[in-house]
Amino acid sequence: MKIIDGGVCAPQGFSASGVAADIKGSGGDRLDCGLVHSVSEASIAGTFTTNVLKAPPIHWTEGVCIRGLARAVFINSGNANACTGSQGITDVQVTAERLCLGLKIAMTEVAVLSTGVIGVPLPMARILQGADACTASLSVGGHEDVARSIMTTDTVPKEMALEITLSSGPVRLGAVAKGSGMIAPNMATMISVITTDARVEPQHLRPLLKECVDRSFNCMCIDNDMSTSDAVLCLANGQAMEVALEPGTEDFERFGEALEQLCIALAKALVRDGEGATKFVEINVTGTDNDDDAKTVARSIAHSQLCKTAFFGEDANWGRFACAAGYAGVAFAPEQLSIHLGDLEVVHDGLPTLFDEEAAAQIMGESDLFINVCLGDGPGSATFWTSDLSHDYVSINADYRT
Repeated sequence: MKIIDGGVCAPQGFSASGVAADIKGSGGDRLDCGLVHSVSEASIAGTFTTNVLKAPPIHWTEGVCIRGLARAVFINSGNANACTGSQGITDVQVTAERLCLGLKIAMTEVAVLSTGVIGVPLPMARILQGADACTASLSVGGHEDVARSIMTTDTVPKEMALEITLSSGPVRLGAVAKGSGMIAPNMATMISVITTDARVEPQHLRPLLKECVDRSFNCMCIDNDMSTSDAVLCLANGQAMEVALEPGTEDFERFGEALEQLCIALAKALVRDGEGATKFVEINVTGTDNDDDAKTVARSIAHSQLCKTAFFGEDANWGRFACAAGYAGVAFAPEQLSIHLGDLEVVHDGLPTLFDEEAAAQIMGESDLFINVCLGDGPGSATFWTSDLSHDYVSINADYRT
């Protein structure tokens, strides 16, 4: 497995584009419409927000994924097309129709996603202008433009590509992602598009993607809010092989490992670019009865506003971490609790140690923090990633719409 250049265009048969259509109201100088296209029909799978207020593009794209085949993904930023009623549904259909005409593919092969402000109708003249411009400018070098076009409060674009060698030869995976706020995943988070030239049937791609998302994007949070527009999509066009990968084979397992590592890398990149974030925090929980319990405890610590402010204040306030573990809803014996800040043990058998406060302060001052919590001697373990909660987070979100 090696990292390569090219993002979503690294796999064979994929091209991309990103254009400025003034969806963000910035005078047209910021990229805000993006397109990922496959030269051939691709299997598609997706995981989506469980927010009851799913945006119309999510409903549309869920239908595309149920059918299992697609050729294109169109994304606009600056407007989520959420809580827009029947007009929002119509606008998604009109957008898909415009793209299918330009790309000469079926409407059912076009996934549509939107991200940005909620409750504002799409400026359809600009959206259609963006769709046309994206179609006209598709290229294998367009991966950087699509990565920038889907950004909202992100400060940096996020993309990655990997190459692995299977028994049939090399296979590539590429991905792009956006998101730095309103991220508390359940089934999916933010927006990410993954491409691969491996051949995987839709019925096998769906559970594989869900498993990878559960171990990556669903193990992170920036705040405690789940968007109306969260989605992770994976397209596999089979350009690198003739015979589809089959579950239970070594090649399928290796492909799954690469997909998971790609998702984990992007999840970490999202946390590092969290709104106002100054810290990247990895929370490791061990010793529970099972992995799900460990994940529940790790999530509880990651979601805690008091823990997140302690991370920002560089305060070795281990009591907040212990408290969040205690109310997570997982039973454990308090006298078996231990907590480490990095390699420094601050709690042993449920009681504070005589740790060096200066050493603890130095650890908490690092940009990357590692909080290790052990709750017993069970086999369960989990890792969760989060960021701190800074003054800038409040400033960014206080006037997001205005």
